[in-house]
Amino acid sequence: MNLEEKLAATREASAKRLPAELRAIMEGATAQLRVSGILDGVIKPGAVAPDFTLDDQHGMPVSLAALRAKGPVVVSVFRGFW
Repeated sequence: MNLEEKLAATREASAKRLPAELRAIMEGATAQLRVSGILDGVIKPGAVAPDFTLDDQHGMPVSLAALRAKGPVVVSVFRGFW
């Protein structure tokens, strides 16, 4: 099963669990985001990200440029809160 098939299966399973009203709200919000043009500013896969600096787990600043100097970097973004 390729990634597109896995994503389709996940969407289908999620659609079955959610009440129709909630699903309609979520789908409407997604449609509004798509037509807003927000995706035009999204960095595409394989593109070089602009440099940024964030604190590591010890509170020390680490820049993307410094990590890139050591080799390829994968950036993963988690939505949500803890």
